[in-house]
Amino acid sequence: MSDERTSIAMSKPAVGEAGRTGDWRNKRPVLTAEKCSAVKLGKPTCQLCWVYCPDACVSRGIGPEFDLEHCKGCGICAEMCPTGAIAMASEAVHGVCEI
Repeated sequence: MSDERTSIAMSKPAVGEAGRTGDWRNKRPVLTAEKCSAVKLGKPTCQLCWVYCPDACVSRGIGPEFDLEHCKGCGICAEMCPTGAIAMASEAVHGVCEI
């Protein structure tokens, strides 16, 4: 018998759970590799962008990569980056949407 008072409701981010959500976005993350501590040091350090992405759209490794098919452009990765290596760029700059 489980004790309801000790149960914790949790969810885990999963890529694609709501479909191709990248189509909803109006800004996308752009990495400046020269500023990224993982790229500079050549080893998987920091990884805060990966840790805090609510949609699991950031790859873990030396120099993160972004899954733009599922990234909603929330900007949490850019906000959490301690070196300012991630910036949010308007989709209009990339020609994806017309404003």
